[in-house]
Amino acid sequence: MAFEGLSEKLTAAFKKLRGKGRLSEADVKEAMREIRLALLEADVSFKVVKQFVAQVTEKAVGADVLEALSPAQQIIKIVNQELTELMGGSSAKLTIASKPPTVIMMVGLQGAGKTTNGAKLAGLMKRQSGKRPLLAACDIYRPAAIQQLEVVGKQLDIPVFQMGQTNPVDIARAAVEHALKHGNDMVFLDTAGRLHVDEELMDELRAIKAAVEPTEILLVVDAMIGQDAVNAAKAFDDALDIDGVVLTKLDGDARGGAALSIKAVTGKPIKFAGVGEKLDQIEVFHPDRMASRILGMGDMLSLIEKAEQTFDQQKALELQEKLRKNKFTLTDFYEQMKQLKNMGSLTEIAGMLPGVKASDLEGASMDETLLRRMEAIILSMTPAEREDPKLLNSSRKKRIAAGSGTQVVDINRLLKQFEMLQAMTKQFTGGKLPKNLRRMMGKKGRGMRGGMPGMPF
Repeated sequence: MAFEGLSEKLTAAFKKLRGKGRLSEADVKEAMREIRLALLEADVSFKVVKQFVAQVTEKAVGADVLEALSPAQQIIKIVNQELTELMGGSSAKLTIASKPPTVIMMVGLQGAGKTTNGAKLAGLMKRQSGKRPLLAACDIYRPAAIQQLEVVGKQLDIPVFQMGQTNPVDIARAAVEHALKHGNDMVFLDTAGRLHVDEELMDELRAIKAAVEPTEILLVVDAMIGQDAVNAAKAFDDALDIDGVVLTKLDGDARGGAALSIKAVTGKPIKFAGVGEKLDQIEVFHPDRMASRILGMGDMLSLIEKAEQTFDQQKALELQEKLRKNKFTLTDFYEQMKQLKNMGSLTEIAGMLPGVKASDLEGASMDETLLRRMEAIILSMTPAEREDPKLLNSSRKKRIAAGSGTQVVDINRLLKQFEMLQAMTKQFTGGKLPKNLRRMMGKKGRGMRGGMPGMPF
């Protein structure tokens, strides 16, 4: 999980401050030393660390902080604000051309994930904004690059434009013309990369830029290469004047220094972050939410958005009605488990909850084997048994076990889990959630009916 090491060290530093009623300037400076070391260990650029610590120290040793009733909280607030500013302040949106098509040029080193993340981004725009994207294969050098783009395009149901091994500039120009003729309002150019920055690569990218005048140039960088990612970002920005960054493999880098350094070094915002291998695992980069995660404050907004995107609203309303009438069945139970699994791993979800460390759930996930076993058991039941589990006597359980390739003990375990969930949801039906939990899970106006979308309360 990104920033996990940094988050733990900052939490430890703040814990020492919380243990003191009043803070002296020496206390603050000691904490700043620990923060400085934590940032350096997270592979944040030395110059960025130096400037960050200086800014936080200047604000933290002021009279308003040292004389406050809770100076430790004031310092955490300052660090949160400065971290947010360091990563760009606010989320940066993708520029959409006033006259279609919007042309997005994806650039970066070989292996950074341009092909996959260009497709992911096209899929995101299709899902969330109703766009009609076109993927253009402009990488004629890497073996199977065109084939890879066609595979991911097919999986996302997005058309791919390719002309084989011809001039990349001609391909880019023809792709834009194709989009105009066929009603595609966005074109994502998958350009070639190299193992390192060289003049030949930059000349080709400059030629494509001159030929199609892209709306945006997005640099794809691998978060796991640390400061090399920052150096690559600076080189590409100097050559092409990029508009933003897509940071990939952020879920696999426990240090996260690249995310904290890129904006400060290049002045260009991180616009999107790849947070997993699946084609829907890309999200808008929110500096304020990321700062909250780093400081262990969680990210409930992202968790709620993820739930909104994952859960079927119509099914959620039907489920709420069933719960009110105490008609929650084993089929409903299975559907809920399946949708929860689609939200991602428990480790990923844990990172969004305030006060929960992702490492506490390291390796935990919605067990695929368990889910398949559960599905086999439920689907081996008759419709009447799924509606009313009380019908399941010993002989019926043996029949279901034989039909699902499981044992009676597995069926009993499933039924016990189902009964526990039924008992819990009875407390929450009819809007009887505790007030503080209701406030945490959503406010009016977010289209969630006061709760987590898709969940049975």
